[in-house]
Amino acid sequence: MATPQLSPGVLVREVDLTVGRADNVLDNIGAMAGPFEIGPIDDPINITTEQGLINVFGKPISTDAQYEYWMSASSFLSYGGVLKVCRTDDDDLKNANAGVGIASTTTLKIKNYDDYLNNYTDSTAFTYASKDPGTWGNGLKVCQIDDFADQTITLGSTDPAVAGATIGYGVTGPLSAVAIPGAGTTSSFNGYLKGIITGITTTSAGTGGTLNVKIVSRVETQGAGSTETKINYAEGTTANAFAADQTLYFVNSVGVGSTGTGIGATASTVTDWYDAQTLGLTNATTYWKSIAPRPTSTVYTTNRSGEGDGMHVVVVDDDGTLTGIKGNILEKHLGLSKALDAISDVNSPQKNYYKNFLADYSDNIYAGYNISQGSDTQWGTTPRATGFDAAAGNAASYVPITTGDGLWGQNAQGITFSATGNTTYTFAGGVNYDSTYNGYAATLANLITSYGKFQNKDEIEVDYLIMGPGLPNLYDSQAKANYLLSLANSRKDCVATIGPHRNDLVNITNTTTQTDNLIKYFSPLTSTSYGIFDSGYKYTYDRFNNKFRWIPTNADVAGLMTRTNLVAYPWFSPAGQQRGVINNAVKLAYNPTKAQRDQLYPKRVNSFITTPGLGTLLFGDKTALGYASAFDRINVRRLFLTVEQALQKAAEAQLFELNDELTRANFRNIVEPYLRDIQAKRGLYGFLVVCDETNNTPDVIDNNEFRADIFLKPAKSINYVTLTFVATRTGVSFEEVAGRV
Repeated sequence: MATPQLSPGVLVREVDLTVGRADNVLDNIGAMAGPFEIGPIDDPINITTEQGLINVFGKPISTDAQYEYWMSASSFLSYGGVLKVCRTDDDDLKNANAGVGIASTTTLKIKNYDDYLNNYTDSTAFTYASKDPGTWGNGLKVCQIDDFADQTITLGSTDPAVAGATIGYGVTGPLSAVAIPGAGTTSSFNGYLKGIITGITTTSAGTGGTLNVKIVSRVETQGAGSTETKINYAEGTTANAFAADQTLYFVNSVGVGSTGTGIGATASTVTDWYDAQTLGLTNATTYWKSIAPRPTSTVYTTNRSGEGDGMHVVVVDDDGTLTGIKGNILEKHLGLSKALDAISDVNSPQKNYYKNFLADYSDNIYAGYNISQGSDTQWGTTPRATGFDAAAGNAASYVPITTGDGLWGQNAQGITFSATGNTTYTFAGGVNYDSTYNGYAATLANLITSYGKFQNKDEIEVDYLIMGPGLPNLYDSQAKANYLLSLANSRKDCVATIGPHRNDLVNITNTTTQTDNLIKYFSPLTSTSYGIFDSGYKYTYDRFNNKFRWIPTNADVAGLMTRTNLVAYPWFSPAGQQRGVINNAVKLAYNPTKAQRDQLYPKRVNSFITTPGLGTLLFGDKTALGYASAFDRINVRRLFLTVEQALQKAAEAQLFELNDELTRANFRNIVEPYLRDIQAKRGLYGFLVVCDETNNTPDVIDNNEFRADIFLKPAKSINYVTLTFVATRTGVSFEEVAGRV
C-alpha cells in the first residue's frame, strides 16, 4: 500500500520484481572411483583432460582390473566433461618412505592431504614419504641441505679426537694484524675468530682428520679492550674465515681467550664446505651449488632475531621409475624454513615452514618426523659451544644453544635452529593393491567407500555416476551397480550409468548366450529413473601399452549426455545418429540384431550397435525405470533434472521473504519466462505455474511455507517409426484410400 500524501506532491516508489533468476546448469560433471596407479585415496579430484588424469592418477596398467577404470575415465573426458576421480583404497596399499634415519623404511599409509594433516605431520614413523601409496615412490630420493657448516678444515697429522675436538663445542683461531673490514679502512687489529664444530671425520690411521666448522663471531682486541662482532662467513677473507696454516684451539668447559685452552692444532687445508656438497644420487654426481646458492637464514627469521632456519629440499627420480631418466630432478624447493610460523620472503602470505610448504606444493612428498631430533651425529643434538659462555670464563659474550632450543618446528622469535647438513633420504616400502589380482584389485567394500564420497549433494556436485567396469564376481558387479543406482536415487540430481558384467560379453561368440546373460544380469537391478543401462563393451586402442583393449561403454553413455548438452540441450535424447555416435570404438563385443534388441529394450537395456557408414552408436534412450512412465525416457528425466535444479536455486531467493502476492508474483516472473524459453527450445509441449492464494492458503502461510505447483508436458523422443508404402491402381484417387490402410 502506498504511503498517503498529506499535501500536493509527487511520490516516487520502486518495487523490485527482479529478485532471483533461473539459469540452466550445464550438467557435465561425472564421478568415478577405481584402483589407479597413483593419486590420493578417497579424495575426489577434478580432472578435465587425459593429461590431467595422467598427472594426478598415472597411466593405464596392463591388468584388466586397472586399465578398464583408467580408460573408462579417459573415454568420458574425450566428450568434454569434467570428471571427479576418486582413487580407491586397499589394505595392501603403502606409501614409499624413508623412516627415522637414512634409508630406513616402515609400514605406512597416508591416504590423502587431510589424512596427513590430521595424523602424520608430527609422525615419528618417517622423515619423508611419498604423497600417495604405491610402488611408484620406491625409486625416489629426497636430498636436503642446510647451513650446516662454512668450512671444512683438514688438521694434517693431528687426530681431531686427540686434539680435543667435540661436535657442538667451539674452535678459535688467532688473528694478527688483520685489516678491519669496511670500505676505506686502513686500520688493523689482533684478535681471534670463533666457530662451532658441526662435524668430525677421522682416518683409520687416526691422523689427517677433518672438521666441519660454522663461523660464529670475531673478537677484536684493540688497546685495553675487546669487542665481539657477529659475522657472516665470507670465503677467502682473513677476517671472516679460517685459513690454512692457522693455529686452532678447541674450547672446553672452562672457556677460551685469545690463545685458547686445551690442545691446539694446525689447519693444513681449508675449503668451502658447501662447494663440495653433492646430492647423494646413485647414477649421477650433482653439486648442490649447481642447484642453488648456500641456504641461509630467511628474512622472516632474521627479522625476529632468529637464525639458521634456511634449507633446500630436492626430490629426485633416482632410478628413473617415474620419468625414465635416472637421477632426474623432479622438484626443487629452495629457501624453505625450519620455523613453524615462517612466511615466504617472496610470496607472502604463503607459509614457508618446510612441512606446510611440501604438503601444499610438492607433487611427490610429505615431511613427518622432526629431523633435528635424529642421529646423534647431527649438530644440534649436543649443546653448542658451552665454553663460549661468559659464565664459564669467556670474557666475550656468546649464549650457548642447547638441543631443545634449536629444534625445528618452533616459532622463529629468538631461535637459532640446529642443522643436519647434507642428507639424502632413500625411499622404499611402497606397495600396490592386492597382489592376488595382478596388483590392482579393488574390493566391493572399498569401491562403495570411494563412491560414498559423492553422497552429499550439498558438498559435491555430480551429474553422472559412472560405474566403469564391474568386479570379477557377477554378484559383486550387481551389488556395485545397485549401490550406484541407490546413490543416484537418493541424491535425485544425477543419473548412474551402468554397464554389463565383462564375462557375460567379452570372448563369447554366441550372441544368443550374450543376450541371455545381459537379461539375467540387468533384470534384478533396482528400478529407478535415475539409472541408465547399456549393453556395451568396446574395443579401443591403448596407446600407452600399444595394444587394443576391451572396456565398458557406460562412461561413453555419460559422455554422450555431456556432448548433447554442448550441441543441443539436456532434454534431447543422447541416442541415435545425431548425437549417439561414441568415440574411439573399433568394434563391439556384442552387436545385437533387431530381434535381440527387441528382447533387451523391455528389460530396460539400451543397446549399442555398429552400423556401416555411421559408426558405433547408442540405440535406445530408456532409463532403468521398470514400469511405464514419462520418466522411463532419458530425455524426460534429464529435462526434469535441469528444471528442478534451476528452479530450486530460484526458490532459494524467496526464503525468509514474506508470503504475500508480491513474493508470489516475483517467483512467477522468474519461473514462467524460464519455462517459455525451454518450450521454445523444444523441451516442453506446455506448462502451468500455480503460485497464488489457491495453494498458499492461510494454513500454509501460518506454517511458514511457500508453495508453487509447476505442471510440465515434456517433449517425447521418437522411439518407433512406421513407414507404410501403399501401391494403388492408376485410376484410384489418393483421397479415396488415404487413412484406410
